[in-house]
Amino acid sequence: MRSALLRCSRRRASALIPNTVVPAAHVARALPVRRMATATAEVPQNKKTVPFTADRYPNLERDSRYKQLDAEDVAYFKSVISSPAGVITADNPEELDSFNEDWMRKYKGRSTLVLRPKTSAEVSAILRYCNEKSLAVVPQGGNTGLVGGSIPVHDEIVLSTQLLNQIRHFDEVSGILTAEAGCVLEVLDNWLAEKGYMMPLDLGAKGSCQIGGNVAANAGGLRLLRYGSLHGTVLSLEVVLADGTIMELGKPLRKDNTGYDLKQLFIGSEGTLGLITSVSILTPRRSKAVNVAVLGVESFEAVQETFKRAKGDLSEILSAFEFFDRQSFNLVLRHVQGAREPFDTQTPFYVLIETSGSNKDHDDEKLATFLESVLGDEVVADGVLAQDSTQAAAFWRMREGIPEACQTEGGNYKYDLSVPVPQLYSIVEKMREKLGSGGQYKEDGSGPVKNIIGFGHMGDGNLHLNITTSGYSEQLDKAIEPYVYEIVEENAGSISAEHGLGLMKAPYLSYSKSNEMIESMKRIKNVFDPKGILNPYKYFPTSK
Repeated sequence: MRSALLRCSRRRASALIPNTVVPAAHVARALPVRRMATATAEVPQNKKTVPFTADRYPNLERDSRYKQLDAEDVAYFKSVISSPAGVITADNPEELDSFNEDWMRKYKGRSTLVLRPKTSAEVSAILRYCNEKSLAVVPQGGNTGLVGGSIPVHDEIVLSTQLLNQIRHFDEVSGILTAEAGCVLEVLDNWLAEKGYMMPLDLGAKGSCQIGGNVAANAGGLRLLRYGSLHGTVLSLEVVLADGTIMELGKPLRKDNTGYDLKQLFIGSEGTLGLITSVSILTPRRSKAVNVAVLGVESFEAVQETFKRAKGDLSEILSAFEFFDRQSFNLVLRHVQGAREPFDTQTPFYVLIETSGSNKDHDDEKLATFLESVLGDEVVADGVLAQDSTQAAAFWRMREGIPEACQTEGGNYKYDLSVPVPQLYSIVEKMREKLGSGGQYKEDGSGPVKNIIGFGHMGDGNLHLNITTSGYSEQLDKAIEPYVYEIVEENAGSISAEHGLGLMKAPYLSYSKSNEMIESMKRIKNVFDPKGILNPYKYFPTSK
């Protein structure tokens, strides 16, 4: 990097120069490396009893079309599932509870049976029987969802993909991986690392979430900016339909222009059309040179300008551009062990930039030019560049620690929203104004609403709005919804950028989709699941 960079920083530009003699402790007070390994690390600290979902949503009465489970049904399932651990009943209440309750402790079902098949053939036998008997089923992966999509509402059978966890094939030339739905994302990524490849998807819950659930929810994650969405990287799927039919949707090829691309219907379908049993996905080469920088920025307008310049100056090596506000980082400082300020002076916004490439000298030069530009023009107030992989992981922890910190606060309303980038942060400001006018939100955190924060993926216009509270309440539910969705609708946005619809957002689908589109979606659902046994009470608005 050029020495001119030293003259551009308003505070500590030398901290931005790698491979210098500047001590690491001076470069940044590095956070401890404790990358979020599992979603269970984010379980709220409050242990109060979670109310049953059916009691919280009395309008979702149990559908009389569905048969009540009996001993004969359980006996059949035991006969077709090969694993001794494949059938969990009410005889094991603690184990059963973990499938009935989401990790946010917000949704809770009354299922008395969890099935864990090991093969697609076993899934087929289960669904064929359930379809014939009209037994409702909830497909469940790693149970890391945020909208109640994988939790029973009543007594639906939970069909878990936990034991469908084999890697079927990997082509080391093309990078095409075929893995069963229950493979954990981090396990796949570590396996690929030994071969010089990586998963194109990176999530905070990667230690628990499963690739089948990722695809079913169309998860976005931290590096969509570089590698694109699952609609582009997923090449083919194996799915089991409601009637037990095993269907191959496409081939594991990058180019296949024969007929309708039906796999696209299943990406983001949340288990309402069929159960994904195998995924073929294109994996990129693992980058040889990775740089991570954290920047302090004075306004959201400056965040946007920084992003615009990053796209221009860093172009092909830019792999992530995350932002978070001061209030988000305050929670990290409060609840994440060892977290410290990265700069001498606080700023209203922070930006995390990651670059990934194959030539370190080339990447360092490009990053130096970018940092020199934004610091010299005072677009950015301050910044630090990770000196090694330890500091890089620590900087990522600043961003990834936000959800964990929110959960530690108590009740947590989570919204993932997508609107045009210039209007992104205005949602946070409007929610503060809305809840503050009712006396529920006070900036000192003394109200029932403790914090209203914004962070997310700038590269794809995805805002994570989190509202931490002293607990969930019907009054607060009504104060937040549908107002938050009305803001999104006014800005021609999406009420769900990556978390899906599930139970939480199903009633508000019309804020993002027209009535004509919703009716078409229902007709597609009826083609694949005419009896409606797959994930009922979710995804679509209930009929009035």
